[in-house]
Amino acid sequence: MSNDSTALEVTGAVSSAYADILSDQALAFITALADEFSPRVAQLLELREQRQRDIDGGRMPDFLPGTREIREADWKVCSIPDDLKDRRVEITGPTERKMIINALNSGAKVFMADCEDSQTPTWDNVIQGHINLRDAANRTIEHEANGKHYALNEQIATLMIRPRGWHLPEKHILLEGQAVPGALVDFGLYLFHSAAELKQQGTGPYFYLPKLESHLEARLWSEVFKFAETAGVVDAGEIKVTVLIETILAAFEMDEILYELREHIVGQNCGRWDYIFSFIKKFSRYPEYVLPDRAEVTMSSHFLRSYSQLLIQTCHRRGAYAIGGMAAQIPIKNDAEANERALAKVRADKEREVGDGHDGTWVAHPGLVPLAMEIFDEHMPGSNQLERLLEDLHVTAADLLQVVKGKITEAGLRDNINVTVQYLAAWLGGSGCVPLNNLMEDAATAEISRAQIWQWVHHATGVLDEGRNIDYDLFRALLREEMDKIREQVGDSAFENGHYRRAAQLLDEMTLQDTCTPFLTLVAYADID
Repeated sequence: MSNDSTALEVTGAVSSAYADILSDQALAFITALADEFSPRVAQLLELREQRQRDIDGGRMPDFLPGTREIREADWKVCSIPDDLKDRRVEITGPTERKMIINALNSGAKVFMADCEDSQTPTWDNVIQGHINLRDAANRTIEHEANGKHYALNEQIATLMIRPRGWHLPEKHILLEGQAVPGALVDFGLYLFHSAAELKQQGTGPYFYLPKLESHLEARLWSEVFKFAETAGVVDAGEIKVTVLIETILAAFEMDEILYELREHIVGQNCGRWDYIFSFIKKFSRYPEYVLPDRAEVTMSSHFLRSYSQLLIQTCHRRGAYAIGGMAAQIPIKNDAEANERALAKVRADKEREVGDGHDGTWVAHPGLVPLAMEIFDEHMPGSNQLERLLEDLHVTAADLLQVVKGKITEAGLRDNINVTVQYLAAWLGGSGCVPLNNLMEDAATAEISRAQIWQWVHHATGVLDEGRNIDYDLFRALLREEMDKIREQVGDSAFENGHYRRAAQLLDEMTLQDTCTPFLTLVAYADID
């Protein structure tokens, strides 16, 4: 690996605090990664666009005939390290310093530090986040706030990192004038600064890989890992990954994704909120794929239950863990009855997951860790359920593509508008993890909400249960009313000093587009520094 990073240009401010994390040696590694793999990332993103054109033209997803041998062959993934053998409860959150400490101390088995959907990728958030991750990896991380001192307990959760998806660039780091993929920046900085320290701590560089749409995208990650091994940044086999199955296309390639990453992969996860978004987006041209109110699209829906069970069957057959989905609820302190209703929903969801055979689950708030732990302890006395093979399960393409039937209501439309504006306003202000309506929301909820608005406005089947047709004029009228509600809720000063008007403008522009915008975070990225 060359130490020459002169072709790399860092356009973000490099303060004295940032200089260490952006050392010449670290940037040389980023340069080597970007030089080797950026063209491949661009090719894969073009393949995504071509696949979308194919779907728009009538070629619906199915299991790949060309990889049948992989699906039918008998093979296993790599061995699972000791500190990833019990993953019954995992907590997630952004790379904010206090959040990292609280999550690692939460009692969960794993903490997934998120560089992607719950973090606004401002330059300061990205680089400070990597400083925090380095300090967490070497266990020196501390924080002072409001007279309180935060530090790690003796026993902490196992740390995993979610880098940005292949589609997200890092505009402050350029190679030959082109933005380096954010995934390579996040992977490279964390690995370079933490691999050796993690090994000393008896753990390793563990990653959650987001937004994959094909086994070819998984193959690229495998090649990135092997490149890092050859470069001497990490030993062979040390990197371990879990893949989020959070796109409808990846659901048809679970086996192939495991196979491509078999030297590094130890599990797959049901990234269910992004999965719903992907379902809406990929079939946005088709009125017959219009989904009802977001509240009616639950994990008991046939297409989501089929996907969840297929993930369990596929992973367990290959010796990989199947991790369940997110509980986004926040404990409600001032309303015992509402809190009990919320916890009952969490309990039912986690009981379904462990009953189906999942080896673990996700929560977004430390207050939910004890409840999720109690449920998995009761129903999963061992460290996993790999023996649950679901051999009688047979999931077809029709199962994965079955559309949920239900109502589209004015309340549902208003909620989608309100959530999108409030989340996007917070994101533009630098916060990608936002408490809304007693739920801890990341970009996935806003993506579902604004994609549903587009879907309802653009199809004649978007008729409210009350009998009115959803059109652009109705959307604009409700947007104005919801903006008034938000102003009343947050107050004039917060409204004027926030980013609510710009958020509403972006939502309006995306709703007007002839095609459903692939990612709102890409659109909004131009607005942040």
